Amino acid sequence: MTIRPTQIKALEGYRIWIAYEDGVEGELDLSHHAGRGVFKAWEDRAFFESVRLSPYQVIVWGDDLELCANALYMELTGKTVDELLPIADPVNVHA
Repeated sequence: MTIRPTQIKALEGYRIWIAYEDGVEGELDLSHHAGRGVFKAWEDRAFFESVRLSPYQVIVWGDDLELCANALYMELTGKTVDELLPIADPVNVHA
């Protein structure tokens, strides 16, 4: 199960506000990414503020920079990968 983001906006510094379809919403500080690798592009404030959701509800800046919506959801909620994306019981291959 993937919970999709429904709204996003840039805030002061390198923070974003994000809302998800299940009602979870909140602010996240992304400053630990800023200035590193592809995130160097955020040094242009207008670029950072251009954050948007793609038609597939992916969090994007421009055409080449995106963040995983599931990872941000887990950061907001404190849920683990297993809680967010439970794995089906393994199939008994020796049956």
